[in-house]
Amino acid sequence: MATLGIHSKKHKVTVVGSGNWGSAIAKIVAENTKAHADLFQEEVQMWVFEEEITVPRTSKHYDAGSKFSTEPHKLTKLINHFHENVKYLPGIALPSNLIANPSLQDSVHDSTILIFNLPHQFIGGLCDQMKDHILPYARGVSCIKGVSVDSEDVRLFSESIGEKLGIYCGALSGANIANEVAQEKFSETTIAYDPPPMDSRNPTPQATTPKGTTPQSSQLDLSAINEHKDTRGKTSKVKLIIPPSELPPIDHSLLKLLFHRPYFHVQVVSDVAGVSLGGALKNIVAIATGFVAGLGWGDNAKAAVMRVGLLEMVKFGKMFFSNSVHTGTFTEESAGVADLITSCSGGRNYRCAKMSVERKVSIGEVEKEELNGQMLQGTSTAKDVYEFLKARGKDDEFPLLVGTYRILQGEVKVEDLPDLMVGK
Repeated sequence: MATLGIHSKKHKVTVVGSGNWGSAIAKIVAENTKAHADLFQEEVQMWVFEEEITVPRTSKHYDAGSKFSTEPHKLTKLINHFHENVKYLPGIALPSNLIANPSLQDSVHDSTILIFNLPHQFIGGLCDQMKDHILPYARGVSCIKGVSVDSEDVRLFSESIGEKLGIYCGALSGANIANEVAQEKFSETTIAYDPPPMDSRNPTPQATTPKGTTPQSSQLDLSAINEHKDTRGKTSKVKLIIPPSELPPIDHSLLKLLFHRPYFHVQVVSDVAGVSLGGALKNIVAIATGFVAGLGWGDNAKAAVMRVGLLEMVKFGKMFFSNSVHTGTFTEESAGVADLITSCSGGRNYRCAKMSVERKVSIGEVEKEELNGQMLQGTSTAKDVYEFLKARGKDDEFPLLVGTYRILQGEVKVEDLPDLMVGK
């Protein structure tokens, strides 16, 4: 374990979001702040979108004689009373040092590490509410999978958060099914964090990045740096404030201590773009894999789709984020190949695509019938990626990603996928 030195102040941690994945991550973080009380304040705040519910009859906490079970109560009160998110992560005990807070502004007050875990469509509005209430030198980690894509650009959620709040924000992604992680079934994840040069008093060791790549902060004369680069290698719009020297530096070693558990292994890298892209593009590949599964073509066909899909994921990253993306992020990390395997084995994009072929209906119909109002990410990402590639005349270079979109549009048949994968 790394020695981080003795510092007079400790980091305060807040988790913004309390769904099943948000609660699972908050559980991990609260376990670790208690285990490393020399570095972190034990109490972890978890912002909860407030609603009123009664304890469900299926809950072990249900008691017909209790007002909690017969009358609606605020979700935050139930979480703090039972130490369980009885609505979004039922049956999982949460640490007593994890505090549910309905006030966004109060929950982030004085926090030096902000962990974002909420649906991506709420990022902008919540950041607007937070920006005048956070420490100017706070740092963030986004657990929001994927990227925002349109015909104009590909934007990382971590960089959108950073620009909104004026802070640096990394990303966490991997083969992580929330309920399995919460049940402490073994899994891995990848955290991408390239420490801004002004933060590095002890530069991140070379061994923590894919295939010997050294983070930018380790290569530079820190005394001459007053700005940082974004994932495209351009000077970031965000002018960062240097954290006080009384705080332990937020680097790879500290983030591993904050997130790593015996059941949840963490690898920290510097490739924020690669980790973010892996979480988005794998959903398109999962749909294609589901299509061939629905045809009953077997494991060989699924493996072929995954192989080509992985190659196109790497190519996309290297083509559009050439200054920061590393091939190893996709081929070696949980955020790449492992998440791809999980998504192509039983994720909902895979399952809905498979059912659409088996039932001979559109994937949109399956989505309505099976997902209780939730939306598939793969279908919208396929459309956005196609439009982005088409606008640049690069659609012929990604035959699987584009071919999957064309099948979704009804332009070609699922049975055409082998020929589509070969390209022109």
